[in-house]
Amino acid sequence: MLITLIWLFAITLAALLAAALLLHTLPKVGLAALTRWLAAAPGLDLAVAYFTVAPQVVAIIIAVNTRGQTNAWAAAGLGLLAAIAAQVAATTLWGWAHELCNPKARRGPRIVATLNRKVGRFRNHTAVWWTAWAVPLFALVRIAELLIYPPLIWLVKFPRYKQSEWVNISRHKFDGLVGHDLIWCLYCDWMTGVWSLGTEMLRNVESFWCPIRFDSSKKCENCTMDFPDIDAGWVPSDGTMGDVVKVLEQKYPREGRAYAWFGHPVRLTREGGDLHTDGSD
Repeated sequence: MLITLIWLFAITLAALLAAALLLHTLPKVGLAALTRWLAAAPGLDLAVAYFTVAPQVVAIIIAVNTRGQTNAWAAAGLGLLAAIAAQVAATTLWGWAHELCNPKARRGPRIVATLNRKVGRFRNHTAVWWTAWAVPLFALVRIAELLIYPPLIWLVKFPRYKQSEWVNISRHKFDGLVGHDLIWCLYCDWMTGVWSLGTEMLRNVESFWCPIRFDSSKKCENCTMDFPDIDAGWVPSDGTMGDVVKVLEQKYPREGRAYAWFGHPVRLTREGGDLHTDGSD
């Protein structure tokens, strides 16, 4: 089993570094268009899956099949650890290599150097790696955006979204961002877009099915930034169901239009009598 885990680690590490090298090579061989496609959904979804979820799933399957039915759970856990170790190693090695290839930027102003001075190198690096635990969470959110939200467009006329305008990365274009700083900024780049799109979709859900303010004034205050309709149409917590029905009748008339949250731009534009968004994926 140990030999299998070592091979899993080595093969996963090689596959990740080879893919990273390929991404750097594409623009240099006239395939910049493919690079741009991979930098935004749906291409970005495939790239993120390759570097995050796929290595772990494949390693688990190989480890379990190698071990057989005996201690399958233990084998799965060891396979997962081998994949994660390879991902950590690949991220670290790529960061070092990228910094060596960009010596001027490496010696210039750096986010990592500044934050190391602020809180200490150990605390800074431990904290940033600790955020990697959130990757599965954001992956699940992204899956929900792709699988759960689209049927709602057909079932209850929720608005469509051009998801590539939300789920994309572009910080690799920022001058001087290299190595450690670049890889973590790309992570945040992807994460922010995924979370923002999910929040936007939830605005439609909340305002359509539950347009009632929370009884807690503090919760209303805290949530208003992400759910503006709390202060722009939701019924007060001491209101009546008659008030809720009135809001629903007013905000969702039986016309050919998207049933969006109350402040959505779709409510401000018309085309051929129907409200519309700027595009859809």
